[in-house]
Amino acid sequence: MDARFRGITELVDVPSVAVVVDVMRAFTVAAWAFAQGAEKIVLAESLDEALALKARHPDWAALKDGPPAPGFDAVNSPGLLRSVDLGGRTVVQKTTAGTVGALAVKEASLVLCAGFVVAEATARLLRTRGCGSATFVVTGEDGRAEEDLACAQYIARRATGAGTDAADFLRRAGASRAAAELAEGVRQGSHPDDVALCLELDRFPFAMVAALEDSLMVLRPCTVPSPADGASI
Repeated sequence: MDARFRGITELVDVPSVAVVVDVMRAFTVAAWAFAQGAEKIVLAESLDEALALKARHPDWAALKDGPPAPGFDAVNSPGLLRSVDLGGRTVVQKTTAGTVGALAVKEASLVLCAGFVVAEATARLLRTRGCGSATFVVTGEDGRAEEDLACAQYIARRATGAGTDAADFLRRAGASRAAAELAEGVRQGSHPDDVALCLELDRFPFAMVAALEDSLMVLRPCTVPSPADGASI
């Protein structure tokens, strides 16, 4: 597969297939939200839009980066979100990098949002769809976030079907600036388990597909049968 790795600001043309990677923590949190029962996630352009959507839909749950804030139900932390019951609810998510990256490629034919927790399912979906090329959007640190680049490179290799040892990729992510900041408590709205949860390889069996629905960018889980299931999507 022809894989290109770009930061958000490096996106010039609309890619046909985009894999938006935010390991620490947007798309790890999104995966946990689905695991906790969320039906869909609306990716908001701004905090104001997130609050406006919440105001129009009081039963929706809104979450953001940083410390708790009025109007928001949760923060962008997998360690904190894993105890929240989101059964059947819509989540509105606004983060510093992940949601921005997904919205930057909203016109792409296929948009996947990923982290290590859904790496294999994401790679399998790329293989199943016969994607000959993909642009991996490295969202953190203007495209230089080591945890996002490592995850993107791992998924790209797995998408070819080749056996790939994840250990080095996970090591790189664990030694990243983002991991250090989370471990040291520099980032507000975090939990001591966040780094470990972000590095749980293939914790969930689904990929996450984002698409425009009534002008909103909506993320949904997509079950990707393994070859052993003898089925296709």
